[in-house]
Amino acid sequence: MVVTFQNEPFTDFTNETNKQEFEQALQTVEQQLGREYELNIGGEKIYTQKKITSLNPSRTSEVIGYAARADQKLAELAIQTAAEKFEEWKAVPPDHRARYLYKAAAILRRKRHEFSAWMVKEAGKSWPEADADTAEAIDFMEYYGRQMEKLGERQPLTRIPTEDNEMSYIPLGVGIIIPPWNFPLAIMVGMTTAAVVAGNTVVLKPASTTPVVAAKFMEILEEAGIPPGVVNYVPGSGSEVGEYLVKHPLTRFISFTGSRDVGLRINELAAKRAEGQKWIKRVTAEMGGKDSIVVDRDADLEFAAHNIVISAFGFSGQKCSACSRAIVHQDVYDEVLDKVAEKTRALKVGDVRDFQYFMGPVIDQSAFDKIMRYIAIGKTEGKLVTGGSRGDDSGYYIQPTVFADVDPEAVIMQEEIFGPVVAFTPARDFDHALEIANNTEYGLTGSVFTRNRAHIEKARTEFHVGNLYFNRKCTGALVGVHPFGGFNMSGTDSKAGGPDYLLLFTQAKLTSELL
Repeated sequence: MVVTFQNEPFTDFTNETNKQEFEQALQTVEQQLGREYELNIGGEKIYTQKKITSLNPSRTSEVIGYAARADQKLAELAIQTAAEKFEEWKAVPPDHRARYLYKAAAILRRKRHEFSAWMVKEAGKSWPEADADTAEAIDFMEYYGRQMEKLGERQPLTRIPTEDNEMSYIPLGVGIIIPPWNFPLAIMVGMTTAAVVAGNTVVLKPASTTPVVAAKFMEILEEAGIPPGVVNYVPGSGSEVGEYLVKHPLTRFISFTGSRDVGLRINELAAKRAEGQKWIKRVTAEMGGKDSIVVDRDADLEFAAHNIVISAFGFSGQKCSACSRAIVHQDVYDEVLDKVAEKTRALKVGDVRDFQYFMGPVIDQSAFDKIMRYIAIGKTEGKLVTGGSRGDDSGYYIQPTVFADVDPEAVIMQEEIFGPVVAFTPARDFDHALEIANNTEYGLTGSVFTRNRAHIEKARTEFHVGNLYFNRKCTGALVGVHPFGGFNMSGTDSKAGGPDYLLLFTQAKLTSELL
C-alpha cells in the first residue's frame, strides 16, 4: 500500500553527523570529476566526437565532466526510438508506471547527498540549496506517482441506467523535455517523470551547463528498471538539436523551463504544423519572472528585510521566483532599506564547496556578463547601496547588489536579470504598491508583508501572480503544497507539483456502451 504523500524533509546541517556525511559525498564526487558521459538512446550508449564541457562555476579551472553532444542525425534516432517505444509503454497500467517512480525516488533518497554534491560542483549551489533541490526531485516522483494512480482510477461521471460510460486519461505520445540549469535535478526530474508516468516517452535535452547531473539521473532510471527508450538522453545545442526536435512531426508535446525569449520561440515553432503532423502540439512553458516583495507600513520590518535578502540572494538570485523588486511603503522605506543593506553586506560569497558560504557564483561567463551589464545600467538608474562589483575571479562571482530609489519603469525594475540584484522603490500607499507590483509583463511570484487583513484580501484578488505569498519569502515552493506556475510572460501557469499537472501530459477519452 502506498502511504500518503509527505514532503521530503531537508537535511539539518547543524547536525555534525550530517555535515560529515555531506563532506564525504563531496569527496566521492570529486573522485569522479572529468569523466565522459555518452548519449543514451534506447539504452544504447553512444559516444560522439563533439563534447559539451561542464565546468565548476565556483572554480572555472575544474572540469566536472564531458557530455557527448548530439547532432540532428542522433536527435532523429532518439525521437524515432521514443516513438517506437511509446507503442509499448502506453499499454503499461498507470499503477505499474507509478511503481517505477517510487523505486527511482527510493534510490535517489539513498544517494541524496551524492546528488546534492554534484550540484554543489556543477551548478554552484550551496549545501542547503542543493539539498533542497534533491528533496524536491524526490517529492516530484513520489507525488506524481500518486497522482497518476488517481488518474488511473475510474473517474466519477453522471450515471444513466441505459449506458455504461467511462472516461480515462491516456498519454499523448512523444515529448521533448527541455529543463533549465538552475534546478538541474528537481525540475529536470519533475518534467521528465511527469511525462513518463502519464504513459509518454521522451527525448530529454538537458541544459548544456549541467549535463552531468542529468546523466547521473539516467543511471537511477536504469537502476529502477525503466525500460530502454522510455527516456532518451540527448544533450546538444538548442539551435541545432532543440529546434529540430521541437519542429519534428512526431513530437506531440514540448515541456520547457527557461527564459522568456526561448519559451516564445518554442511556442512559435510548435504552433506551425509540420508535414505529416496529425495533432496540435502542446507546449507547457515556465519562462521566468520579475518578482516583487511588497512591504506595508505596519509590517514586521525586521522579518520583511530578512525575507527580501533570502529571496533575492539565495542561489545568487538565479531563480525565476527570486525577489528582484522591493516595493516599500514610503513611511518605512528608509528603515527597510537600511536593514536589507546591513544583512546583504553580512553575506559570505565564495566557493560553496565550503559550507560557510551562503552565496556562490553565477552559472557561466554569459550569465556573468549579462548581470554585470544590468548592474552598469542600474548605476545610472538608481543609487548603488551595496555590491555592484565582481567577486573572486577564480569563479563567476558577483557581489550581492542593492539599488535604491529606482523608478518603477526603469530597466532594472522591468527586465529579468536572473542574478543577485534587487532594486528598491517607494510606494505612496498600499494601492500604489500593488500598482507597481503589477506593472511588468511577468506574473510568477510575489510576497506581501503586512498586518492589515483588508490589505491581504485586496492583494489576494488584485496582485496578479501565479504564486502569491503573505508574510513569507517569495521563493521555496513545496511540491503538493504550493503548485507552481505563473501568468502572462511567466508561462502557461503549468502548476508543477500540483494536482492538475499530469493533465498536461494526457488526453481524456470517453467510452460509452449501450446496455
